[in-house]
Amino acid sequence: MLLPRAFRKDIPCKIGESQIMSLEILLALAGFAFVSTITPGPNNMMVMASGANFGLARTMPHLLGITFGFTFMILLVGLGLGQVFGRVPGARVVLIVLSVGYLLVLAWKIAHAAAPEGGDAGGTPLTFLQAAAFQWVNPKAWTMALTAITLYASGGVLSAAIVAGTFGALSLPCIASWTVLGREIRRFLTSPARLRAFNWTMAVLLVASLWPSVAPLL
Repeated sequence: MLLPRAFRKDIPCKIGESQIMSLEILLALAGFAFVSTITPGPNNMMVMASGANFGLARTMPHLLGITFGFTFMILLVGLGLGQVFGRVPGARVVLIVLSVGYLLVLAWKIAHAAAPEGGDAGGTPLTFLQAAAFQWVNPKAWTMALTAITLYASGGVLSAAIVAGTFGALSLPCIASWTVLGREIRRFLTSPARLRAFNWTMAVLLVASLWPSVAPLL
């Protein structure tokens, strides 16, 4: 099968002076996207808790919001937003402070999602827009976006779009797997006490997922 010119290793594809992407780089990018999105982080902890409390169907807008929001974020970073962000003094500190504050609020909501009576959880899952907006205060998302663009993009709209599209294609199934895991765990959360214990555990893990970003500032 003949590969598109942008992905053939023997024929460089250029826009202006920059090579778009070779097959080896594309495969490396796919591996990086898979590993970085399947491993634990704020998004995965939140959708796992949502899957346990609300099920897969009600969590779907949350999943789609993460995928769209993060894909759009990578595209903008590839088009130059990352450089602007990096040149603003104290921007990283401000981002982390906002992230900690917002995640503490979300952790509190998750911890108190269990209904006082019955096995169903109270509250509502995140909406599409809330999940998409959350990516802009998610330190792991910023780290992934900046790293991906730095390592795998070669400049230009098409190069950034390839990186963003690769993450978009892989992030949805990876994140959905955490939601399904949460939904399956729900079978064991047959009492308010178990559901409450699970939600508190997920809230603690959500806050703990910030440690890699906060530790360098301490």
